[in-house]
Amino acid sequence: MKPSERIDYSAIIDRPRRLLPDGKKVAVWVIVNIEEWNDDEAMPRTVLTPPAGGIPTPDVPNWCWHEYGNRTGFWRLLKTLDKHGIPVALAINGKAVATYSAISNAAIERNWEFIGHGFGQKNMQKVPDEREDIRLTTEAIRKATGHAPRGWLGPGLTETWETPDILVEEGYEYVCDWVLDDQPVELRTRSTPITSIPYTQECNDVAMMLIQHHPAREYLQRAKDQFDQLAEDAEDSARVMALVVHPYIMAAPHRLKYLDQALTHIRADDRSVFMTGGQILDWHRQTATQETMATL
Repeated sequence: MKPSERIDYSAIIDRPRRLLPDGKKVAVWVIVNIEEWNDDEAMPRTVLTPPAGGIPTPDVPNWCWHEYGNRTGFWRLLKTLDKHGIPVALAINGKAVATYSAISNAAIERNWEFIGHGFGQKNMQKVPDEREDIRLTTEAIRKATGHAPRGWLGPGLTETWETPDILVEEGYEYVCDWVLDDQPVELRTRSTPITSIPYTQECNDVAMMLIQHHPAREYLQRAKDQFDQLAEDAEDSARVMALVVHPYIMAAPHRLKYLDQALTHIRADDRSVFMTGGQILDWHRQTATQETMATL
């Protein structure tokens, strides 16, 4: 099914009013991405271009760049998130659940929500068997946490023509790849709809630091501006805002303080409430009107 066939156009100003608990205006969720990069393959991203060109294997500097985030950066990031005492979602590769078990255990101890993020950090259009990849991811998370994940984030937001269909058939309730709205919306599948929870390509350290090459302070400025505008928009109806971080990027020593300051700014505003993707989904289901949740 084409993306345009999965959802009809809907102007946000024409929808029924959405209200968050306690008069809050913006549901903010923080997503930490944990990835395992296969050192037998080309790296998913690079910080250094090979001096002789081509795609070297092994690619030691770029593999180590990512590995630093899981060995060191994550633990620096964890202190900041603990300081703020907010709920967090962990989007994790299925393979990474066991490889980086200390990270998984830290997330379990803090009751973070686990989100499926592919079995490995690989374009979903290039995995040999998409359904098996999703199943392996589900089982890795179930084994570690005791329950299956409700949400899915494709590696690099990649999908095939069938991804939403397979996700529903494999028990997933929401997906984060469809960055097209500030409220949860329903996507058609060949069975029952799946909910799209707003994610972000803008308040995302990959986009800012690796693609757009902004200085680290851009994360703070953009997060503040994004929240302030959404809170103003939400005077009429609630909005959802995502903050996305990767330990090898935002938890680098020179960047982390800007995430800390962004969280401080948002938490100080009484229009904000921090939630996980699953909590946002539950709110959506409990408060959406018949019109919003109509079967597609």
